[in-house]
Amino acid sequence: MVVLSIILFSGLAFLFLPGQHPPEQSLENAKQALDQAVKASVLRYAEPTYRSAQGLMQKGWMEMAFQNGRLAPFRNYRIADSLLNLATAMAHQATLQAQDRIQKLDSTAQNERAELENELLLCREALDGGSWANFKAERYWSLADMSLKTSELLLDKGEYEEARQTAEKGRKSLHQLVELLAEYANDEAKKIQIWRRWVQETLDESRANGTYAVIVDKAAHKTYLIRSGEIAHVYKCELGYNSAHQKLFSGDGATPEGKYTISTVKRASKFYRALLISYPNQMDKNRFSENKRKGIIAPHARIGGLIEIHGGGGQNRDWTDGCVALTDREMDNIMQYVTVDTPVTIVRRSDRWP
Repeated sequence: MVVLSIILFSGLAFLFLPGQHPPEQSLENAKQALDQAVKASVLRYAEPTYRSAQGLMQKGWMEMAFQNGRLAPFRNYRIADSLLNLATAMAHQATLQAQDRIQKLDSTAQNERAELENELLLCREALDGGSWANFKAERYWSLADMSLKTSELLLDKGEYEEARQTAEKGRKSLHQLVELLAEYANDEAKKIQIWRRWVQETLDESRANGTYAVIVDKAAHKTYLIRSGEIAHVYKCELGYNSAHQKLFSGDGATPEGKYTISTVKRASKFYRALLISYPNQMDKNRFSENKRKGIIAPHARIGGLIEIHGGGGQNRDWTDGCVALTDREMDNIMQYVTVDTPVTIVRRSDRWP
């Protein structure tokens, strides 16, 4: 009986012997590592690895809770400790992945932004070198410039991928601008012979008849008063806000190109004084009809009119709706010599003069 009591007491004592200590520090390490990972933006740049680390910590935590529920002698925290340590290591790995991803994105975005900034400067020089307002090209440039500014703001906020995409969008706008300028240069190359012929015909007619004529060179922003085939006076002029193109329809802001005459002399007008020219001529009308047929301009568009040489100039910018603007003083001067039916030839560019 005594022996049985001793055995029973010994067995009960064994059940209450202290067991292993739970890996609370490992759990705390895992929690801290996951918190640091979140602060490093892993949920955006390394979420799969972070979710794996999070899962390991949950399993380790549950295993630790399970062991806590067992009798002390039977508790074994090795699996829990191992899972929690793996969770810590994987959380650190997620942080490193996120930091590496951010660094690469930042570098790529910075390079894209720098390329955009450089291309903007080059395109600005090309546009300024044209000496007139190429309305569509300016719009592309403005879109690219806005993309640059937006990209810089996004970089400051750490939105690296969005910054890269925005800068890339800006570069696409500039590529459209370059294509437009190339197309424009090709168009000029095809038409330069026509403009030379118009200028020469105007000079020859003035010389043969001993009369006055007016030639407007849009690229040079100059209006020439011709007398007997020679340049008698040169005036600086301002043009339509979309002056780099041939006029296609009313409201396009382009100054027309062609051979016209003065149809009305206005001693008083909205812009001091004005010389109304005979736009549209037959060539303009034919072009307008053809462009409508091809769908280049809208069916409801009108060809327009009321193109003048008028005062109000001297603003050092192209601002009219398509007219040629001189200063009021220059209008006083030119109106001493020109009358109704005086030839007026407008060319986009001319490189041959007497």
